[in-house]
Amino acid sequence: MILPITLVMAAAAGLINIWLAIRVTQVRSKANVWLGDGGSEPLVARTRAHLNFVEYAPFVLILIALIEAARGPSLWLWLIGVAFILARLCHGLGMDPTSPRILRRIGAMTTLAVLLALSVWALAIGYQGAAAPPAPNGQTIFAVPRA
Repeated sequence: MILPITLVMAAAAGLINIWLAIRVTQVRSKANVWLGDGGSEPLVARTRAHLNFVEYAPFVLILIALIEAARGPSLWLWLIGVAFILARLCHGLGMDPTSPRILRRIGAMTTLAVLLALSVWALAIGYQGAAAPPAPNGQTIFAVPRA
């Protein structure tokens, strides 16, 4: 089964991860710090932006995949996925000490809103599945739409 939304969002997340890693390496090279942060505020900021992305992306991608597998592709899932990608770009840029802090706030708040929305959506799907009556022959019924 191909999950097109998950596939696109995971690819975009992979590209953002590479971009954030390159940004860390650029500051490391400039500061000549190859282990730790050397007390460099720009290096700390870029490292935290990268680590923060790695902390949130797996949860969001797993939830998108599970919701898409359970309910199929939907416009809402596309929109939530795009919001997450844009939020992580804003956050990555907003973590630099010289950039506008509003980008960091927008990125962080949007990421939390996306994670909350996906979590509630997944809980609703799980509850609906748990509330479904068992099949007459005792087998589990999965409501996964087929193309």
